Amino acid sequence: MSTSQIVQELAAEWITPENFRLYGQVIFPSSDGKAFDAEDAQLYLQNGIPRFYIMQLQKRGHKFHKITRHLQCTQCLGSLEGKDWLIAVCPPHNDLDTPVLEEIAAFRIPGNCFIKLNQGTWHAGPYFEHEVVDFYNLELADTNVVDHFTHDFLKSHQLEFEMV
Repeated sequence: MSTSQIVQELAAEWITPENFRLYGQVIFPSSDGKAFDAEDAQLYLQNGIPRFYIMQLQKRGHKFHKITRHLQCTQCLGSLEGKDWLIAVCPPHNDLDTPVLEEIAAFRIPGNCFIKLNQGTWHAGPYFEHEVVDFYNLELADTNVVDHFTHDFLKSHQLEFEMV
């Protein structure tokens, strides 16, 4: 007996500091010389050597079935060249090994800001329709080796998501 795959639509909201608070922070430009405060990225990178790099991604579309989290650090992502993009997130219930399906949300991120994901925030993305987008990424040097936990909804629920 075969099971059919379900595609669940996720409405992507434009990101704001308020609607993204459960998952992390939105960082917008500020004046040079502004004192450090709560609007600046509250980073947690103490568990290793920080790695700041530019990753080049090819057209990714809007669909996903895998979602990932990092427990040992925060992560910052932002696009270069002012290109907008999408990300799906789920709150970091670090006592659970799987994301809470009903709590997954999607956001549209303009190219004039970046996001900081809290430790343990599940995330899928970046996704976009552009041919190519360069993203800067701040995490730990070994995040993708020792701190990369992925859940596959296709395997667990025969489910794929599409951000609209």
